[in-house]
Amino acid sequence: MHSSEKLSLPLMGCGTWAWGNQLLWGYNQSMDGQLQAVFNLCVSSGVTLFDTGDSYGTGRLNGRSESLLGRFTKEYQGANQEHICIATKLAAYPWRWTSQSMVKACQSSAQRLGKNVDLVQMHWSTANYAPWQESGLLDGLADLYAQGLVKGVGLSNYGPRRLQFVHQKFAARGVPIKTLQVQYSLLSTYPVTELGLKDVCDQLGIKLIAYSPLALGILTGKYTETGNLPPGIRGLLFRQLLPGVRSLVECLREVAKSRNKTMSQVAINWCICKGTIPIPGAKSVEQARENIGALGWRLDSGEITALDQAAASTDKKMVQNIFQTR
Repeated sequence: MHSSEKLSLPLMGCGTWAWGNQLLWGYNQSMDGQLQAVFNLCVSSGVTLFDTGDSYGTGRLNGRSESLLGRFTKEYQGANQEHICIATKLAAYPWRWTSQSMVKACQSSAQRLGKNVDLVQMHWSTANYAPWQESGLLDGLADLYAQGLVKGVGLSNYGPRRLQFVHQKFAARGVPIKTLQVQYSLLSTYPVTELGLKDVCDQLGIKLIAYSPLALGILTGKYTETGNLPPGIRGLLFRQLLPGVRSLVECLREVAKSRNKTMSQVAINWCICKGTIPIPGAKSVEQARENIGALGWRLDSGEITALDQAAASTDKKMVQNIFQTR
């Protein structure tokens, strides 16, 4: 039996892109105590999947998210400790193209984490711009599994065609693909709905992970066109997007009110109802608590239909990840 049997995934995870990212999320080291509290609250509430990447952390803080997760995992004692699953994504940097470079990258991640990576994922496909680079990287990913250095292997930002190609390649080596991660939210249904990705994943027995389920915060209802916008790049993006998403935000607000939940909780629950594992980020205990409130109940089919229709009728959508393949 390969160790992948031991990889159990919860209904929801926690994204840690912000942990170490100064540029987009304004991280600084004084936040570490708060982040540890977020980690502890998540694990004890059954949110045991933490998604990170070896490129997370800006500049000299590269890998910072992994280092923090390593420290928090070591210091955590309590409920669900044995279910903690650290999923990292290895970046397809231009200087990585051999299978060995992926194995080395994963070993560096393991060093920062102070333990083996549970789920290793390809951060993005190079198929759109350097197709020749990808086969070595994929071989490396399969090697990690074959050598028992990870419990499972996943992909990120792959579309159905590319996914089926990798699936065949891996099946020949007896390497199952455990997860596929794409940007998915009420404002980003493209890979799942338009490309039919969910059906392909279901056929192949692959769990779909939804990143940016709150569309970087637009779906929280905390930001308004006239009022407060987040600083920096996100503020510029929101200014463009908010006018076009009014009807969706309104629909979210109504469902949230009638359910006595927050808009974030409804948006996250929608992802769960669609059969995906959402991984909203959290930088504060309040945010983590709010995310956790998306668990333990389910939207009904009428509410889902209303949200689907509101989502389909928005003229603005989230910017797609440039690496997302077909």
